[in-house]
Amino acid sequence: MSRTGWFDGLIPRILAHRGLALDAPENSIDAFRAGIAAGATHLETDVRATADGVAVLHHDPSLADGRSIANLSVAELREALPHVATLAEALAALPDANFNIDVKSAAAVAPTGAVIASSAAAQRVLLTSFSGRRRRAVLRLVPTAATSASAAGIAGVVAGLRLRTPAITRTALQGVQAVQIPEHALRTDLAAPWSIAAMHAAGVEVHFWVVNDPGRMRELIARGADGIVTDRPDLARDAVR
Repeated sequence: MSRTGWFDGLIPRILAHRGLALDAPENSIDAFRAGIAAGATHLETDVRATADGVAVLHHDPSLADGRSIANLSVAELREALPHVATLAEALAALPDANFNIDVKSAAAVAPTGAVIASSAAAQRVLLTSFSGRRRRAVLRLVPTAATSASAAGIAGVVAGLRLRTPAITRTALQGVQAVQIPEHALRTDLAAPWSIAAMHAAGVEVHFWVVNDPGRMRELIARGADGIVTDRPDLARDAVR
């Protein structure tokens, strides 16, 4: 598929990891607004589903008291965490923002796809998941959205890099437009310039997470990285622009 509006704008991309949570709870609309104000070009977030089938922005499967997000209604969740936003609320509150959405559970697939479709937001979201099955399932609901590699795809990339076999890397990255990865995986330096070049040759952008040191941000961009996922978009703005 062709690239979407998510990829418009200048490189490097600064992805605010759960927003900027210095003065606001992570994954809250206030944190997302703070991230954009600090210089983020994209917002990274996590989606889970409540017991009543609502897509909400929350990373962990459970609250601090042990109650599962999946077993709580939106109303019950907000009794414990008043700042929690639904995906629909975030897309509406930030109509010009590009979102990087990690689908954290199978139950979140259908409500996530439905909200993105009803919000006409496919051009400004990138859908991803550690699980390839979840990622493919939500893409079937929003087939025009961008996507990045899941765990199996990244494992394939690592295999291709270790064997110095570009065909394996290309195959692993078919159907995705980005890889969002740590600097090292399976004893492989994914941040080496030749590794980044090999992924670029497969036709994808390369984003590294989670990088909070400005010096390291600059080094990764100098090596060819297209984006940085960071808790500190305020530091990244000055480091990489």
